[in-house]
Amino acid sequence: MQSIKTKSAVVHFNSKVYIELNSYIKYTNPSSIFILVDTNTHDLCLPKFMAQLENGDIQTEVMEMPEGEDHKTIDICMGVWEAMSQYGADRQSLLINLGGGVVTDLGGFVACTYMRGINYINVPTSLLAMVDASVGGKTGVDLGPLKNQVGVISEGEMVLIDTSYLDTLPQNQMVSGFAEMLKHGLITDKNYWHTLTHLENLDISDLDQIIYDSVVIKNTIVSEDPTEKELRKTLNFGHTIGHAIESYFLENDEKRTLLHGEAIAVGMILESFISTKICGLSTVALSEISEGILKTFAKVEIDKKDHEHIIDFMKHDKKNSHGIVKFVLLEAIGKAKINCEVSNEIILEAFEYYKNLS
Repeated sequence: MQSIKTKSAVVHFNSKVYIELNSYIKYTNPSSIFILVDTNTHDLCLPKFMAQLENGDIQTEVMEMPEGEDHKTIDICMGVWEAMSQYGADRQSLLINLGGGVVTDLGGFVACTYMRGINYINVPTSLLAMVDASVGGKTGVDLGPLKNQVGVISEGEMVLIDTSYLDTLPQNQMVSGFAEMLKHGLITDKNYWHTLTHLENLDISDLDQIIYDSVVIKNTIVSEDPTEKELRKTLNFGHTIGHAIESYFLENDEKRTLLHGEAIAVGMILESFISTKICGLSTVALSEISEGILKTFAKVEIDKKDHEHIIDFMKHDKKNSHGIVKFVLLEAIGKAKINCEVSNEIILEAFEYYKNLS
């Protein structure tokens, strides 16, 4: 597969991954290498990675963090910064983030802020990180239950996508990443959406290609609008409500913690319903979207008493301006519209629509 050039980095795939990594290390000769993993990737991915790494005599340290979204915090960053300092990391050190979206988001933020910035490389091991989290330079951590409230936009040196790491994933994590791919189709490409919702016509050998296509879509958007002034906002379709649901369920001990993709799947259905009220999305398209998403994602039980709490969480969405919640909505499948204002009444109607879906 041909490598994809971003604004200031390159995304390499499969056969090129370790050739490019080792060539980079040989050429740049970092003073030390730090590898950030979580408890899962330490056991399941690190041995393979280390077997391919040609680090020569360069001091190399592995740092392990707990797995899961609830550990994507500034406290964990503090631990990583302190470990790097204790092992003598300097501005010529290299940080390699080997893991899913939590590891690449947090590790990227650590690199961007340690000594005001050191080089880093993302090696995503989950589908979500491959198609979304690791690409585009968004780094950061959560603030309590609020998603990605602290961070910077700054690309690493490269992203290395080795799809064989997907063999280590449980099914629910694969499904979670699929939500972002569906989003890419909904906001930019009806044909891609159609491909993803008819995967019964594909075999496993097609997986690499649809991952590649998703990275191309995201990179095209990010390259045109790297700091999210206009077009890049479309990547937040499904996330205004989806992130609020994810945060509310994470904070509420009575609720099952949702994977990111599970929450975003709900958000995309609700925001598609809202699109029929605000942007003229057809009811036929709404039905197609709802059915396409529910082919893969089970419905999430959201009680009526939860609605106002979820709406409250939307006030912290990063697209908001002057206290007004701003949505990304759909005019049609493959065509998104940014900066849409939506009344609470319509949001509540969307929850009712979702509840009544079979």
